[in-house]
Amino acid sequence: ILAAAEQARMMSMTVISLTGDTGGKLKPLTDILLNVPSISTPIIQQGHLCLYHYLCEAVEARLSNG
Repeated sequence: ILAAAEQARMMSMTVISLTGDTGGKLKPLTDILLNVPSISTPIIQQGHLCLYHYLCEAVEARLSNG
């Protein structure tokens, strides 16, 4: 994941990351950080699940409105 983020930055791509705790090593390579501030894996996963659903709804709304 870190290598992919580094490559994306070299290609001038926007890096969006979903992380937990403090964002770890990925945080400085990220343009948009969606972080769940917890060290508990189940809590982080639940937070990410909510974010996935929100992002999908936002994309669908954007696509349907032209």
